Amino acid sequence: MSVIVLVEHSGGVIKKKSFEAVQYAAHVAKQLGSTATAIALGDISEAELQALGQYGAQKVLHVGDSRLDNLKARAYTRAVVIAAKKEESKVIIATHDNNCRAVAPRVAIQLNAGLVAGALSYPDLDKGFTIRKSVFAGKAFANVNILSDIKIIMLMANSFPVVKGEGSAVVEKLDVAFEAKDFGIKVKEVSKQTGEVSLADAELVVSGGRGMKGPENWGLIESLAHELGAATACSRPVADAHWRPHHEHVGQTGGTIRPNLYIAAGISGAIQHLAGVSGSKTIVVINKDSEAPFFKAATYGVVGDVMEVLPALTEAVRKYKAQHH
Repeated sequence: MSVIVLVEHSGGVIKKKSFEAVQYAAHVAKQLGSTATAIALGDISEAELQALGQYGAQKVLHVGDSRLDNLKARAYTRAVVIAAKKEESKVIIATHDNNCRAVAPRVAIQLNAGLVAGALSYPDLDKGFTIRKSVFAGKAFANVNILSDIKIIMLMANSFPVVKGEGSAVVEKLDVAFEAKDFGIKVKEVSKQTGEVSLADAELVVSGGRGMKGPENWGLIESLAHELGAATACSRPVADAHWRPHHEHVGQTGGTIRPNLYIAAGISGAIQHLAGVSGSKTIVVINKDSEAPFFKAATYGVVGDVMEVLPALTEAVRKYKAQHH
């Protein structure tokens, strides 16, 4: 009756958002008087899997098939369904990201499970099994009660702080009889985004818009990001103009991020852009137009020329680091 949580890795290293999902699963398991069991797919070391115990997993079911190192939706679905049945799980946790969006709905169909995508809260058991989630591109919230026997929760990343504890999970091999059709889609090439920090996992993000005037000025964004240890992002017009690669585009038609700090330089703050970043804990807006709509959503605002403010802010961060390290 354990709570199952699907974890993801990159090159054998468990992703930060999976630590959050495991910790979330452990909390839900405690609510239900149960335990948390992770399922990991692909080539991952036993030490890496055991470390999931530091985030609340008591057990890890490992399918050590290297064909699963990259997403194979049918194969992933088969493995999760088998794991859920083995553990007689009534609750399955996954991250609300591209990979799990390809897997969780398939699992829900096979297990006749109710699914809530983009969860922002722990289940409220006083109201059945009610989950709070964002709707209308982050402009409102809904409380959804899952009535089915088996329940699937897709957790919005960076919604809960990750606290590393102590412990070691027991790792068990999970045998899954895959079929040839499970690997019908072949991955010919994996092109990973460039940059020092992955945007999807970043807690700090520095983003630029048309106010940067051109790609030749992007060094100002990258310098500040480097000093902060942040990822870089951009608005849709910037990506459409090919100043920056499309994987950096955040907004309603791009990626949705929830960093602890989002610095927006030269971005007006159209509602389509806000839809992708409104979950940020702190928003700092830099724009020379004091009437820019983004200031209404900002935690802090700087009215000024980004060409002057960004270098000054970068130097201030550099000096602060030198004094405190």
